[in-house]
Amino acid sequence: MTSKDAVAIRINELCRERDLAVNALANLSGMPPTTIYSMLTDRSMNPGVSSINKICNGLDITLREFFSSPIFDELDQEIK
Repeated sequence: MTSKDAVAIRINELCRERDLAVNALANLSGMPPTTIYSMLTDRSMNPGVSSINKICNGLDITLREFFSSPIFDELDQEIK
């Protein structure tokens, strides 16, 4: 699994936990829904930390809380 895949999975997890649709998350985060949808699909291959931070602000969590998930422990080495 790549870091991009892990970010997408984590965003989906957090939305499910809070019963939020992607559009609602976009509104809370002050981002266009298309930006978040691109992070969840193959359109965005490298989601930026600033975008992830906006999502965290919308969810009222820290970046540490976002990345504090076992999903990030299972990442493949991306530099070979």
